[in-house]
Amino acid sequence: MNTDLRESKTERVITFIKAMVIGGTMLIPGVSGGSMAIILGVYNKLITAVSSFFKHKRLSVIFLAIFLAGGVLGMVLFAMPLEKLLNTYRLPTMYFFIGAVVGGTPLIIKEAKLKSFSPKIIIYTLVGMVLVGGFEKIPTGWFDADPEGFTGFLILTLAGFIGAIALVLPGISVSYMLLLMGLYEEVIGAIKAVDVFYLLPMIIGLGAGVITTTWILETLMTKHPQGTYLIILGFVLGSVAGVWPGAPGGMQWLACILTFILGTVIILFISGKELSKVKKGL
Repeated sequence: MNTDLRESKTERVITFIKAMVIGGTMLIPGVSGGSMAIILGVYNKLITAVSSFFKHKRLSVIFLAIFLAGGVLGMVLFAMPLEKLLNTYRLPTMYFFIGAVVGGTPLIIKEAKLKSFSPKIIIYTLVGMVLVGGFEKIPTGWFDADPEGFTGFLILTLAGFIGAIALVLPGISVSYMLLLMGLYEEVIGAIKAVDVFYLLPMIIGLGAGVITTTWILETLMTKHPQGTYLIILGFVLGSVAGVWPGAPGGMQWLACILTFILGTVIILFISGKELSKVKKGL
């Protein structure tokens, strides 16, 4: 995977804005930050900036600092509006994000550089969808532990590692993963209380997981780009099941159709330039 981290001032501003969008959407239960990153065309740069950090220290620091700042600002700015939208217009809002996911699939397909149809397209995509579904089978009781004990420390480190996989892989929501592990309320409570004993092992696991997962992904994208992107397509499509809020009733179906179309069109428009870059081989 040959990804150039060099950006002009204008491109850095665009990266900052995209990071704001990604940070804001990560607050939506079931919505994957990784999916939004790949849909908006910054996923490859994120993977390279982390996995090849020591090869491109200066460029990696600049890119990650801009992205982190944008992501945090997005969370702060969008937290309250998104909460109000979800509480007041939950179904239309969720259908908007489903439309956004659908609108981003052409970019992923272009990244896979498919020249003709073959059975492996279906196989790899199904593998991705099954893997996303498999995360739902994680037994929550495994992660009930006292963080002050050595065993509890290891278990929470493992939980942080698994959370990092959800953070990096498209189609898997970190908040949803914490809910599956039965740790969402505990983690939120620990963050509010600044409980270092509880958070430290998870931070260690998170750091190790991000480095390991991004290194594996970059290797796969370099050696097996087509299969990797098709599996990622499966991740993204599989995530729709986790986001889908159910069928609308009454006249609400019209609003849901309109927001679905709006989400699709907006993402298609935003990713248009990224599609052009892929076609040119950039």
